[in-house]
Amino acid sequence: MGYLCYLKMNSMYIIKITILLVCAALLAGCGNKEKKQENFRYFRNYQATFRDLNDKHVSAARRWGIDPVHSEEELKEQMKKLVKIRSCRWYEIDDLTHSLPYLVPRADKLLETIGRNFRDSLDSKGLPDRKIIVTSVLRTDSSVKRLRKKNLNASANSAHIFGTTFDVAYARYVGGKEEERDKLKTVLAEVLQDLRLAKKCYVRYEYKQGCFHITVR
Repeated sequence: MGYLCYLKMNSMYIIKITILLVCAALLAGCGNKEKKQENFRYFRNYQATFRDLNDKHVSAARRWGIDPVHSEEELKEQMKKLVKIRSCRWYEIDDLTHSLPYLVPRADKLLETIGRNFRDSLDSKGLPDRKIIVTSVLRTDSSVKRLRKKNLNASANSAHIFGTTFDVAYARYVGGKEEERDKLKTVLAEVLQDLRLAKKCYVRYEYKQGCFHITVR
């Protein structure tokens, strides 16, 4: 009987020690996250950094993209060269009003890389997990004309018509909170700058539209 009591007390002791060790590990993890956030450095000079002009975007788009189409009917002839993109673990597709969710495979791969690198970077910096939002993708000539009636800054010679180009919001994120916005924007900018310097894409910062305009290289 005494031996059984000893085993029971010993087992309870082990359980308590295990719980304490788990709690200590969790607290240490939280401490590391707080320390990472304390050392957070904000990105500066968005406009000066991301200023790849439209001619660069269009030049790359002509090289890697489809033949421009005038309408959604003509787009059917190009479908074999395109990939339909859908909301996934790496990014969210916004409600598209002037574009269609299609990209050439090369651009589709770039978009996935951006989304994956963004989430990995958030984790490494101890920030909450969030997803980027894609706000514009493939446009036809007719959709560009409709867009220009609402947005005078929209270019008639748009890289979007080649299926190589997409816009990613910098002020909105899935699950994002207002107080996180500047940090999330910094992380996204760092991800894009790394890919830009690696010559994977061209990027333009569109202040009035609240997005990064990105074309695969």
